[in-house]
Amino acid sequence: MSAAARLRRTYFDCRYGQLHVHQAIPPGGGFDEATPLLCLPGARGLGSFFTALLGPLGGNRSIYAPDLPGFGGSDPVPGAAGTAGPEQWAIAMADLLDSLHQRRVDVLAQAEGAGTALALTTVRPTLVRRMAWSEAPDAARATARSAGIEVRELALSGATLSSQVDDLIKYFSAGGGT
Repeated sequence: MSAAARLRRTYFDCRYGQLHVHQAIPPGGGFDEATPLLCLPGARGLGSFFTALLGPLGGNRSIYAPDLPGFGGSDPVPGAAGTAGPEQWAIAMADLLDSLHQRRVDVLAQAEGAGTALALTTVRPTLVRRMAWSEAPDAARATARSAGIEVRELALSGATLSSQVDDLIKYFSAGGGT
C-alpha cells in the first residue's frame, strides 16, 4: 500500500467563476506520479460523493473531485443558473485542468457525470486517457458505444464504494502513466 495522500478542499478559477474542488495530493507532492484522476459527480453535482475514494486512490496520483458549476461551493454558470448542463460543465473542467497544467487525465464519473465526461472528450479530445463510470444513463452508454469510447462500468454506491478501490487502482494503472 502506498503512503497516504493529503486531502484538501480548495478553489480554482474557471471562466464561470470559482470551482470548489476536493483534492488528494500524493505524498511526493505530485511529481513522478500516475495519471491524475478527475472525478465527476452526478445530478447532485457534489465532488464530496468521492470523498471515500480520495485517500485510497490518491497515494500515487493527484485527484480532483470538483463541485460542478452551480452546485456546492462552485459558482454557477452566469446567465444559466439551473439550466447549465454537461457541455458547460465540461468546459469548466477543461479550464480547471488547464489551470493545473494537466495534459492527460483519467476520468471517473458517477451517474449523470457520465454526460460531462463524454462532453469533455469533445471539448478536449486528447485529454482523457481512460474512463470509468457508475450508474451511467442509457443515453451516455449509447453515445460512448457509437463514438467508440471504451468505458469501464463500476458500482460506486453505498457499501460497494470502498470495495471498488482495488479494481479502480488496477484499471487506472493499466497502460502506464501520462
